[in-house]
Amino acid sequence: MTTTGGYTSEGLRGESDSLVLSRFSLADALRLGRIATDLAIERGLPVLIEIRLGQRVAYRAALPGTTADNDEWLRRKFQVVSRFEQSTLAVRVEHEEKGRTFNDATGLPESEYAAHGGGWPLMVEGVGFVGMFGVSGLPQVADHQLIVESIGLYLAGQN
Repeated sequence: MTTTGGYTSEGLRGESDSLVLSRFSLADALRLGRIATDLAIERGLPVLIEIRLGQRVAYRAALPGTTADNDEWLRRKFQVVSRFEQSTLAVRVEHEEKGRTFNDATGLPESEYAAHGGGWPLMVEGVGFVGMFGVSGLPQVADHQLIVESIGLYLAGQN
């Protein structure tokens, strides 16, 4: 079965493993959020960007072209990240590879859980899950790719 964006579970695991953070504080959330926001502004992308540290909103930017629907999509994506501690695209693709939809397989209501690309677990080496990074406003694969690119640039700046 062809998966969303041609991604595979194995490829998404490798991507996730390569983007583990050495630390993550409020200052780091601000830096990561600014990277994502700068990329979105440069490209004229109508996205909502949010980073949470624990349950606290550490960074949020709603760019021109976003609506309250983006808030709702992000809330539902974060429900998936929080529950499964994986990217929303990884959760979706895992079910697609098995020939089923996330909501049918889990019994979780679509009104509360959106396994659509654009939700990411922030993982710190030696600590684990510390927060979430979300993007809403583009097609789901593009939301996912903006997150991955932003974390990659953030990590490159730490060296």
